[in-house]
Amino acid sequence: MVHAGHRVTDAHECSQLNELKMDMTGLNMLAGWTVNGDTIMIEQMPIFGGYCGGLEETAICDVATTLASFALFNGNFHLDGPIHIRWGTTTNRESLQIAAHAAAAVDANTDLLLANQYYPMAGPCTEMCLIETACQAINDTGSGRELLSGSAAAKGVVQDKTTGMEARAMGEAALTAAGMKVSDLNEIIEKLVSGYEQHYNDAPAGLRFQECYDVKTVKPTAEYLQVYDNAMQQLRDAGLPIKH
Repeated sequence: MVHAGHRVTDAHECSQLNELKMDMTGLNMLAGWTVNGDTIMIEQMPIFGGYCGGLEETAICDVATTLASFALFNGNFHLDGPIHIRWGTTTNRESLQIAAHAAAAVDANTDLLLANQYYPMAGPCTEMCLIETACQAINDTGSGRELLSGSAAAKGVVQDKTTGMEARAMGEAALTAAGMKVSDLNEIIEKLVSGYEQHYNDAPAGLRFQECYDVKTVKPTAEYLQVYDNAMQQLRDAGLPIKH
């Protein structure tokens, strides 16, 4: 059955408000979707350095919002995304720590479906953007998340700065990380984060979609393919055995 172009199996997204809040608009949407039998995705991005406070407090809030998505709002899966109050990204060291601990705790004690969204600092067609994205994918895979939603390059706030190559890096890293020891993944993540976190103040802006893709064939340019290959080699050098 299709309603306004939406199938019941398509994800119907409703976002919690920061922190641990929901308004009547959201409740009304959820009521209608529930009656209709729609697939419901509840999203929430706890803010590190915001109302919650530090790492431990934000991780507790993250677990609480995850559980609320199912127990209170009848969600089918939860879309996470701990965000840094200063940097506005999900790939920073603190956000990765919060997301990993929250997911690992929920995954160890439930069979709930967990997702995470991606907001790297750098823009498309840059090695930093791809490394950030891959780093979070390693983090999410190692901590037990089932779904990865990304990637919104340049913090998701610049028009035309999202391409399929970032999602490809996310997928390649996740597939390779699956089954590896968490201790080994931690070492890889530390190497990667230590490299790119030095450039938050001068992160490369990258290119717009139409500048790094052929818009007629929807294929990446030779320049972006070379940037991608360079980024994948950096991942191999850090210890992630990507085959391509």
